[in-house]
Amino acid sequence: MNFVDDYFTAEKTESLFFVAVGLLAVGAGAYFFFVLKQPVYRGAAIPLLLVAVLQLVVGTTVYVRSPKDIERVTGLIQKDPALAKAEELPRMDVVMKKFVLYRSVEIALLLAGLALWGFFPAGSFWRGVGLGLFVQAGLMLSLDYFAEQRGQRYTEQIGALPSLK
Repeated sequence: MNFVDDYFTAEKTESLFFVAVGLLAVGAGAYFFFVLKQPVYRGAAIPLLLVAVLQLVVGTTVYVRSPKDIERVTGLIQKDPALAKAEELPRMDVVMKKFVLYRSVEIALLLAGLALWGFFPAGSFWRGVGLGLFVQAGLMLSLDYFAEQRGQRYTEQIGALPSLK
């Protein structure tokens, strides 16, 4: 099943982006907090570091899990396509609903970041928090957009499998 392999391989590839962004954010956040030490940089470091933990955990988890998912779904489709559809569609329904929640949170954080950046004076701690929030929320929103599009295509392809009788 090429579409299964394509979907989970793309998920695995994007997970490396999550890890890379997380590592860059850890590096930047640590540099901002411990080297630059100015209030604006220390403020930016907090959301950079906090969201980086999420990026590293999610990225690593998806990277490790994806090959197992390929085997699981491909094997199930080969044995019983209708059962694969019956199991995978509800799982993907949950995944797709989570994207709606993630998008709402990411947009809220993006707007909060803009508000903090716009409301507080240049060089202030809270302006830095706003900048860090804006950057991280924007990156997560972008990456999740592509993941959601992939998930939608995959769900449609799973939906095209034969149904249980």
